[in-house]
Amino acid sequence: MNADRRTAVVAGVLFLVTEAAAIAGAVLYRPLLGGGAAAGAGAGPGAVDRALSGVLCELVLVAAVAGTGVALYPVVRRWGEGLALGYVCARLVEAVVILLGIVAVLTLTTLHREAAEPGAADAVLVAVHDWTFLLGPNVALGVNTALLAWLMYRSRLVPRPIAVLGLVGGPLICASAVAVMSGLYAQLSVPGSLAALPVFAWEVALAGYLVVKGFRDARTVG
Repeated sequence: MNADRRTAVVAGVLFLVTEAAAIAGAVLYRPLLGGGAAAGAGAGPGAVDRALSGVLCELVLVAAVAGTGVALYPVVRRWGEGLALGYVCARLVEAVVILLGIVAVLTLTTLHREAAEPGAADAVLVAVHDWTFLLGPNVALGVNTALLAWLMYRSRLVPRPIAVLGLVGGPLICASAVAVMSGLYAQLSVPGSLAALPVFAWEVALAGYLVVKGFRDARTVG
């Protein structure tokens, strides 16, 4: 297995890990975070334990998010070093924002374990997590998706229909984030979920292609 094939497999696996870890983290967090401060204040020890498991999932997510940028850089830089570096930086920004959300959840679990009546502090920390969830897995994700998709489209390292998914999904999820910020709908809603589908499809399709096929030889693609 040559170096590019190994890179493709590693990147593909990391993309699949990001999807699995992100979904698991969101599901495990909901009992503690869902419904805002009122739900958080009434959450029991079980919700706290589940949230801590969600933290572990999101730590794996952070490592995988950063890993995809680092893994792909040596290959995609051949078709635009500035864009490739921008993708790595955007991926790292996404990871840092997710980490901020993790810190908010960890602080929230401490409040639930040590304070008799968590109250206003819950509302603040839930809001911090919600904003990081919007800015990281939406805005930053949209930017780095568009950058990588354009590099893949230019280089033809993967079939262009896959790259087009990213070119559509990246700007769409950023636009959805603006709509959420404007109060048009909630992030975890039908419109928000529909706006996220193209990015989800892009990452799964890209990951599957890289793991199964690897990078195409752009010189042989007409």
